[in-house]
Amino acid sequence: MKIRFLGAADGVTGSRHLVTTAGARVLLDCGLFQGYKLHRERNWADPGPLREAEAIVISHAHLDHSGWLPALVRHGWRGPVYVSPATRDLLKVLLLDSAHLQEEDARRANRYGFSRHEKALPLYTRADALRALALLVPVPPGRAFRPDGALARHTLTFTPVGHLLGACAVTLQEPGQGRAAGRRLVFSGDVGRQHDLLMPAPQAPEAADVLLVESTYGNRDHVQEDVAALLEDTINRTVRGGGSVLMPTFAVGRAQALLLVLQRLRRAGRIPARLPIVLDSPMAQEATELYRHHAGELRIPRREALALAEGVRIISTGAQSQRLAASRVPMVLLSASGMATGGRVLHHLKAMLPDPRHQVVFAGFQVGGSRGARLVGGEREVKIHGEMVPVRATVSQLQGLSGHADRGELLAWMARLKRPPGQTFVVHGEPAAADALRSEIQNLLGWRVRVPQHGEEIEA
Repeated sequence: MKIRFLGAADGVTGSRHLVTTAGARVLLDCGLFQGYKLHRERNWADPGPLREAEAIVISHAHLDHSGWLPALVRHGWRGPVYVSPATRDLLKVLLLDSAHLQEEDARRANRYGFSRHEKALPLYTRADALRALALLVPVPPGRAFRPDGALARHTLTFTPVGHLLGACAVTLQEPGQGRAAGRRLVFSGDVGRQHDLLMPAPQAPEAADVLLVESTYGNRDHVQEDVAALLEDTINRTVRGGGSVLMPTFAVGRAQALLLVLQRLRRAGRIPARLPIVLDSPMAQEATELYRHHAGELRIPRREALALAEGVRIISTGAQSQRLAASRVPMVLLSASGMATGGRVLHHLKAMLPDPRHQVVFAGFQVGGSRGARLVGGEREVKIHGEMVPVRATVSQLQGLSGHADRGELLAWMARLKRPPGQTFVVHGEPAAADALRSEIQNLLGWRVRVPQHGEEIEA
């Protein structure tokens, strides 16, 4: 078995791992690079060895794990893409929205002339996304699955890991039976929290000969904070001062968790009952409906899942969103994207950042180099749509809503494997986080472990 690490091997985005097994080439994840320009430019590179993949397996729907699939399809790739049923449903929302943003950003750049290129082009289009969606093959979690085609005779198993609706670790087993059974590779995808607001605790695969494990928070344990109390205080202080609270939010997962907290605060009378709660993200609206549809997969009671958007003002059109940005009425506003890299949240930031009455609250991991990371880091002006915008509003970050397992939770998840893997590879983490987790695995578990480099191919 060979593994070529073509993404998420020197950072937390662009998850792409090309595995050559006994008889097949499989791409684990097909993610979009985000954050630093050095990484984003990889999205525009020729697919190269990615074309060799005969099948793709996607661990979950977040774009850093799935968002490059339409680009690969644009380059002519065709083949089966194996996903969990909930991931399939979410990808219908996420990939189409991503394509829309790609096209819209290109149009805006051409209209206002802030592209360095003679003509800005989208990375991919809605038509590319639709072609990608047609390739999805749903695989029910929790039981072994025998794919067709190139992966025939292999076994594929999805194990829910709680990070996001539909998120699963992937077990790929080479051909063979009994004592002659082939090697078993486990790819963690992104592992969720033990006590997530929405998702059940992550399950662990049975065993692995080769393990690929994420390390987003591999060098620290999460701060234990009362998210509800922090939001209660932030909202009430800001509203009393005549301001609004803007929460740039990941449309899938984080938006639903925030809605849950806000609904509980409102029902308990801890924030004003008449305070508008506004959701300005068509993708988050659609994702919320899917969370309602898949309510049986959530940790919360079904009645709470069905009431996530109850009494929430939904903004549908771009024109409504533009009018909302000019509003002076205090509100709690959720808008995508979660790292402020694109989407409707940008014109809300342009309107609110210069005003010290407002507060901007980030509620998720901010990739280095992203606009969200720069704001959380304290920069006093940021570029939005080609303009420098002063930052006078208060900017803060919630830690308690992370959907990623921390150092201790990752180690506990790995320790549940029935036997140590022959080789463990630490991926999907900034260099400091990845190396720290490598050291912990080596010292505490005694496993053979290393951190691969981008582009490296390793015999496993």
